[in-house]
Amino acid sequence: MTRDAHLNELGEFLKARRAELSPRTVGLPDSGGPRRVAGLRREEVAQLASISTDYYTRLEQGRIQASAPVLGTLARVLHLDDDQRDYLFGLAGKSPGRSRQRTRQKVQPQLQRLLDDLNATPAIVMGRRMDVLAWNSLAAALVTDFGRIPEKQRNYVRIIFTDPAMRALYADWETVARTSVAQLRMEAAKYPDDPRLTALVGELSVQDPHFRQWWAAHHVAMLRVGTKVLHHPVAGDLTLDWDTLTASTDPDQQLVVWTAEVGTPSHDGLRILASWAADHPEAASEPAR
Repeated sequence: MTRDAHLNELGEFLKARRAELSPRTVGLPDSGGPRRVAGLRREEVAQLASISTDYYTRLEQGRIQASAPVLGTLARVLHLDDDQRDYLFGLAGKSPGRSRQRTRQKVQPQLQRLLDDLNATPAIVMGRRMDVLAWNSLAAALVTDFGRIPEKQRNYVRIIFTDPAMRALYADWETVARTSVAQLRMEAAKYPDDPRLTALVGELSVQDPHFRQWWAAHHVAMLRVGTKVLHHPVAGDLTLDWDTLTASTDPDQQLVVWTAEVGTPSHDGLRILASWAADHPEAASEPAR
């Protein structure tokens, strides 16, 4: 898309957003009479943004480029959400210049329903900074009882480095741990100002020299697919493939599943573990919903 096309799209975007608002929504008096345009008038947006009507008109017509402060003011005036604000700044070729105020993540209902239906497949949902948002009983039986971990500490990387049982569970713990650090690096690139991620990195850097060394190496990796070998106290040795499914409703949430080829000892081991988990529900407490 050319610069002129970006400016035209920016103007159309602003026009569409002001058409969705009413004077009452933004605190302006409404006479109650008929209005010639849907939503706010250009002069009303200009007034709220403390800019001239002529300047705003030219902005909507794609004739001028707005500064970052003006874009920030317009985003506030037009009640844009985070995604709309980022899109507005992207069209203008500007950086939003602030970190998002992110609310506490909750598992998407579609992913929760899918988790509930996966009776023979261990699965978890990971969110930002690789926090564990939800899991099924078989994942708890396979990895750890996530429900016994305080919510603020329920982070996959943190569990790998702070739970001694993980070093016995994963046959190649070092590779698993290194990969998790590289994946966390990708999260840090997406959210460099996330205070919880910064605190997590600081905590693990102090507690574990391996984490400190691998974090300093700046290796990166995406959470996609792989194979893990586990020494499980109930199911025995398992070679499991893991894969991820990204939620279309929230790209920061990914469903991670572990599977084994049918007919293999690992597949049989998962079935044994599922039977054991059904007989020992206390070993896999459910998350609060």
